[in-house]
Amino acid sequence: MDFQTLLRTAVVLLAITAAGGLVLAGIRFSGRPHPPISIAMVHGLLAAAGLTLLLYGALARGLPGMAWAGLVLLLVAALGGAVLNLRYHWQRIALPVSFVLGHAAAAAIGLVMVALGVWNA
Repeated sequence: MDFQTLLRTAVVLLAITAAGGLVLAGIRFSGRPHPPISIAMVHGLLAAAGLTLLLYGALARGLPGMAWAGLVLLLVAALGGAVLNLRYHWQRIALPVSFVLGHAAAAAIGLVMVALGVWNA
């Protein structure tokens, strides 16, 4: 697989992850404090797969500047997602709406920055 295909595959995986995140957020904002664990786990696994590919590409060959900044935001979002999962979801504590929104904002902005960096390189 060539380098550009690797980066674009990472972006597609992260975009699919974002779609799952929208489903999770929709469930949370509809009044249910705990989205289904199965959807949350698939969301996290897809995010980990996309981030792994992106990190591999970044460390092996580098990224354009905007994509590096987006990668940092995605890593912050991943940390936030881990906290949401381990601190709230698994302990059956209602997911805080502000935390969910912050996680989503960091991930969405990071994804757009990475996508623009990858497709414009």
